[in-house]
Amino acid sequence: MPSTQLETGKQKLETDLKELAQDIVRRAMRGGATAAECVIREGDEFSTLVRLGQVETLKESGSKAIGVRVFHGKRAASTYSSDFSRDGLDRVLDSALQLAKITSEDPFSGIPDESQLGSISGDLDLYSSDVYSLPGEERISYARRTEKAALDFDPRIKNSDGGSFDAATGHKLLANSHGFVGEYRRSYCSIAAVPIAQAENGSMQRDYWFSVARSLSRLESPEHVGKVAAERTIRRLGARKVKTAHVPVVFDPLVATSILDHIFEGVNGDSVYRGASFLAGKLGQKIAADRVNVIDDGTMRGGFGTSPFDGEGIPTRRTVVIENGELKSYLLNTYTAKKLGLQTTGNASRGLAGTPGIGPGNYFLQPGTKTPQQIISEIKEGLYVAEFLGQGVNLVTGDYSRGASGLWISGGELAYPVEEITVAGNLKEIFFNIAEIANDLEFRGAMACPTIRIEGLTVGGE
Repeated sequence: MPSTQLETGKQKLETDLKELAQDIVRRAMRGGATAAECVIREGDEFSTLVRLGQVETLKESGSKAIGVRVFHGKRAASTYSSDFSRDGLDRVLDSALQLAKITSEDPFSGIPDESQLGSISGDLDLYSSDVYSLPGEERISYARRTEKAALDFDPRIKNSDGGSFDAATGHKLLANSHGFVGEYRRSYCSIAAVPIAQAENGSMQRDYWFSVARSLSRLESPEHVGKVAAERTIRRLGARKVKTAHVPVVFDPLVATSILDHIFEGVNGDSVYRGASFLAGKLGQKIAADRVNVIDDGTMRGGFGTSPFDGEGIPTRRTVVIENGELKSYLLNTYTAKKLGLQTTGNASRGLAGTPGIGPGNYFLQPGTKTPQQIISEIKEGLYVAEFLGQGVNLVTGDYSRGASGLWISGGELAYPVEEITVAGNLKEIFFNIAEIANDLEFRGAMACPTIRIEGLTVGGE
């Protein structure tokens, strides 16, 4: 079929879904609802895993589903279905309307005020059709090439947990009874390799690397990803324990995002109003070192956390969460904002059913000016953390203790790999003890953090 016909067909389908969402909202209001919302999501997904050159899994799927949330005064209920037949849609709507009459009242429930609703205009560069441009065999070839580059890098790479290629597209629509109707499309593709290396004594180590992008054209080459995965794996061979010490700790960017995630959980409006956050009641107070600036920006062109509107139809925005160490804002949806007597930050996140939660836009720690190498070179003895194992963080008290592995720093250089250690402290102190922030900020998801150096941590070993 010519591409013009495909585009015309796609546009007609989108128009039909938009009309359907608006019709469901109208029918809910005629059925007695005082307010209503309808969400429609559809998408396609492809994934393949190749292990030692052979296809181990291959999945291709499509999905479409609809969710309805209705209000009866201060009572609310939601239902969802993948059945788009007339009977199926009737059942979804009728169930929601009946349930809304018997649920408990909540004085803070409701949809946003009409004045708050809207959508960012213009192309946010969230969708590229090229993620599905490769024939099936070439998609598998991407996975094979990624794994092969890792296996060929060094004879000590003896095995593999596979090379993978994934692609997906999604389409979301939201309509509500205040007349809001919005939609956007997203796409992404990724490749990854997980090689396994073996030392002379038979001990084995594994690591990984990956690339993810909105467009196939922006994906790193399979050969580069495989090579980096192999390098990260080889450097872990010969890992040893170290003696317990109080030393500077440097976090690799992939693990540094966990510190950023703890801040996110601390400023999440749900945690704050429930009193389950160590940052509750801290607005306007100093909670981190002067150099710490944390931003949440749902408007960045092409970002993995970008969207024209949030899960409630409120335009996304740029929010300064921490500025020069001072807590400037929590991250909120309409419900948590009402609970706390504040305004939403446009961070509502939702599935098809239930009340919206809170999710990040493009959430990041602002980078510094030094390279990671410069930061490491200033440390006589310390730890470079490459991986955390398990959980061990209490977000109420801030107590922090996690299993880790990585590389020991000696004389300003990465000296040798270490494992079976713990890193312990308290989040309230950790944020103040961020002594250096590198310049290597890179988004590989909605949350990103550069290399960071933290003082005042205890590295537990022998």
